[in-house]
Amino acid sequence: MAQSPARPLCGGQATVAPYHFSSFVISLSFVIRASSLAAFVFLQFLAKMSFSRKLNHLSPFVSNKFMNTKTILTILASLVATAAFALDAPQVGSAAPEFSLTDAKGKTHSLADYKGKYVVLEWFNPECPFVKKHYGGGNMQNLQKEFTSKGVAWLTIDSNAPGTEGNLSAEQAEKVTSSWKTHQTALLLDTDGKVGRAYGAKNTPNMVIINPDGKIVYEGAIDSKATPNPADIPSSTNYVKAALDESLGGKPVSNPQTKPYGCSVKYKSS
Repeated sequence: MAQSPARPLCGGQATVAPYHFSSFVISLSFVIRASSLAAFVFLQFLAKMSFSRKLNHLSPFVSNKFMNTKTILTILASLVATAAFALDAPQVGSAAPEFSLTDAKGKTHSLADYKGKYVVLEWFNPECPFVKKHYGGGNMQNLQKEFTSKGVAWLTIDSNAPGTEGNLSAEQAEKVTSSWKTHQTALLLDTDGKVGRAYGAKNTPNMVIINPDGKIVYEGAIDSKATPNPADIPSSTNYVKAALDESLGGKPVSNPQTKPYGCSVKYKSS
């Protein structure tokens, strides 16, 4: 004789008949898988929406004659990695995390060494098209030269892990600073990525300005046009220059935080 279905108990709950248990487990497993798939699809959708917006900025540059396939693939891969990667940057107005790193010549530089000065931190990857945008025509070098001559310490930081794109040995770092005619105070090697993570650096370039009191007064992008096209530099707003001009002039920074753009920092896997 067929068994009758389980009936609710007085508490309003229902029991599951033994012969329905396997079906119940299968159904529960299906629900869990479906929920996971839905979450994955939703995250993909969000990433694609963010990705498509960034591509709109790239469209004028993609048609440029010198934009080769390798460069396009590098940019696309970096944008995808950036969409999936997140670190929390210290709040503007908070104390800048202390650090100590060696430069290409083996000299140690600590943030404490520059107490009482303005300090610019610039995350760096010489193979990144967005970095090449600002170094190729001398935009970054000119900024470095202008503000180091005013007593600002400019520390360029390479936080890319060994074996990844952009990681520099001490010898390579020396060659880059020489051939690119850079004017930073020092190019620092952060191979384990601890300093980059402490500052939540996501991209190259990612810019931070620290005031003489050791507080962060600016964090974000170098300028307002998130493209790798050097032709966009003259018509963009240079956030770093504006923030330094205001700060050195005794004024509060009018735009203290922006969204950084560029290639993702290739951190050492933990």
